[in-house]
Amino acid sequence: MPDSPLVIVENLCVNYGKTRAVRGLSFSIPRGEIFGFIGPNGAGKTSTIKVMATLLRPTSGRVIVAGHDVAREPHAVRGKIGYMPDFFGVYDDLTAEEYLHFFAAAYRIDPARRKSTVADVLALTDLSEKAQAPVDGLSRGMKQRLGIARVLLHDPELLLLDEPASGLDPRARIEMRELLKELQNLGKTILVSSHILHELSQFCTHIGIVEAGDMAACGSLAEIYRALSLRRTVHVQLANGSPELTERIRGLASVTSVEEHPDRLAVQIREDELPLEGLLDAMHGLGAKIRMFQADAMDMETAFMKLTEGKTA
Repeated sequence: MPDSPLVIVENLCVNYGKTRAVRGLSFSIPRGEIFGFIGPNGAGKTSTIKVMATLLRPTSGRVIVAGHDVAREPHAVRGKIGYMPDFFGVYDDLTAEEYLHFFAAAYRIDPARRKSTVADVLALTDLSEKAQAPVDGLSRGMKQRLGIARVLLHDPELLLLDEPASGLDPRARIEMRELLKELQNLGKTILVSSHILHELSQFCTHIGIVEAGDMAACGSLAEIYRALSLRRTVHVQLANGSPELTERIRGLASVTSVEEHPDRLAVQIREDELPLEGLLDAMHGLGAKIRMFQADAMDMETAFMKLTEGKTA
């Protein structure tokens, strides 16, 4: 159903012998969202992703992808997903185009459509100019994009990307982020695990923070920050600033501090009590003429540290 979540995870448990890697994990991923899956090493992220990818059977619980149970209907699920592990092999003696043609054949894509399909995914991942380049000569960032091109060949609904930005330089990480945004605009649902927390907050629409196989928090970024009562700093420039107006702003409910800078005020608020729009309205109500109103980015590192203790499964 179009309005139902694309992924539903219910009480998922994964054991390796006596070790419990995943302990009753439950969450869902709405269609068309980018879900950031974060947690310390050993938290159970990769085990959960492998269950979704039908590579690992759950010990108990269930996972539904696009209406199919991963344990009972693995072949149906594989047609709906594209899985890229944190480390994947490439065939060094092939060109990028030959590499994709090989996997297009493995996906059983109609031979009449393979050439155009390969050309399309190369263009989408900005690798058209590298079509004839040996895979062995590609940079790590290009190899990561080639990996995404591979999982896009059969046009899956869900992309499972395990640490896609691992080991990339800053420019390659930015390019990866923009590619994921473009894929979301094309209607893809994406689960991405990563340790680069500040970048997740720039493009993920939902976040799941997992530790020791348990979900510490899950929801939209705004929901998580409100639940944690994290404070947000808003930088404000006034056309009619005065000591009296600054004091009145400082006295607003849920404003915890106001720092005065030569060109602006740094207003700190408890956003769970006073949303940004409420602060703007309240300041207008005080007669403030606002030239600039800019909130700091959400502090994902702070949320992560408050919600986790460094435990592993």
